[in-house]
Amino acid sequence: MRKQGFTMIELLVAMAIIATLLSLAAPKYFNNLERTREAVLRENLYLMRDAIDKYYTDKGKYPKELDDLVKERYLRAIPIDPLTESAASWKSVAPEDTALGGVYDVRSTAPNSKSGTKYSEW
Repeated sequence: MRKQGFTMIELLVAMAIIATLLSLAAPKYFNNLERTREAVLRENLYLMRDAIDKYYTDKGKYPKELDDLVKERYLRAIPIDPLTESAASWKSVAPEDTALGGVYDVRSTAPNSKSGTKYSEW
């Protein structure tokens, strides 16, 4: 009478097949993850810049700091930079005429991407 079960060779073959499939899928997953973070960064920059423009249109000056956009209800909260995973890492760019306020534009402080683009120039 033979015992039911798998042999060691069958288990090793199954594990080799799984490892091969994972080695094909993992790079695509991580590339998609990077592209998703970049898409979220673009959207967050667009939303904050739009809120800054609306603030300027309504008040005739730029906000002194990013938190003014939340205090004045132009944003519910400062979005998180998906690359630095922090809402405090945004870099504010002041207008040329400092009498107009303190935040003319906003940039990410994340390091360069794998493709060499600078997130601070977006």
